[in-house]
Amino acid sequence: MQRRLLIARPRGFCAGVVRAIDVVDRLLEREGAPLYVRKEIVHNRAVVEDFRSRGVVFVDELDQVPDGQTVVFSAHGISPEVRDEAERRGLHAVDATCPLVTKVHHEVIRLVREGFHIILIGHAGHDEVLGTMGEAPDRITLVTCLGDVAGLEFPPGARLAYATQTTLSIDETLGIVEALKERFPDLIEPRKSDICYATQNRQDAVKALVGKGLDHLLVVGSRTSSNSRRLCEVAENLGVPATLIDGAADIPIEDLAGCPRVGLTAGASAPEHLVQEVVAFMGDQGWLPEEVVVLKENVNFSLPSELMG
Repeated sequence: MQRRLLIARPRGFCAGVVRAIDVVDRLLEREGAPLYVRKEIVHNRAVVEDFRSRGVVFVDELDQVPDGQTVVFSAHGISPEVRDEAERRGLHAVDATCPLVTKVHHEVIRLVREGFHIILIGHAGHDEVLGTMGEAPDRITLVTCLGDVAGLEFPPGARLAYATQTTLSIDETLGIVEALKERFPDLIEPRKSDICYATQNRQDAVKALVGKGLDHLLVVGSRTSSNSRRLCEVAENLGVPATLIDGAADIPIEDLAGCPRVGLTAGASAPEHLVQEVVAFMGDQGWLPEEVVVLKENVNFSLPSELMG
């Protein structure tokens, strides 16, 4: 049987990641190095290492940024506390937060002002979750799994609404949302799903690949990338083994010996050149590449106003 490598489209960079990377690129061009970025600009090792080699300094907190310097806020969003600290210290802050994450922040702020308590579905410690919870830490409760729902306790008559981390899977949140609605029938839903378009599209593309009879799925993405890990889970939940790889060097080629139909995709923060390196390697090993187009994306986000023009 001929070996085939089925390559998902869409895959890789989403509009929010493209925007964040463009922010850093333009600032490097305009201001030069060193340029400070709070947290990883996006959750991908190759992207971070490339920027680091060009003089970007990634810091965990703003006290590591010297006075008077420019600092970029990552695509995952920040809390008001971080924004206030930057302003207090006179740092020139450029916000690369994904507009879809900003949308969740605005929705949370609006609901809290209207008297709601927010149930946030997400992963503890993720940069996006930390930023969202920072908008109203005493009015937001984090739910990380279905088991957390049973332990939720709120005063009688509490007005409740839910929001989700943008990089989760629809399948992952569905059971949690259903359990929340069962416990709290008056729970308010987001006006529009918080799951980002790119996250959903890439998961749908994986499902389409699985439907073609995959033996194994390779996902290009870093372990710090939530949406990349979710792509593996989508395949595994459908009975197909999946491996998360940073690049061609991580391919478990021995495990693929008996796999004539291998799928390939990439998380929303993984650059295309890493995908092409995998395609080339797999081609050398005898897997014939074939792109599977599920849909085409045409989403673009404008840069922050201070970088326009």
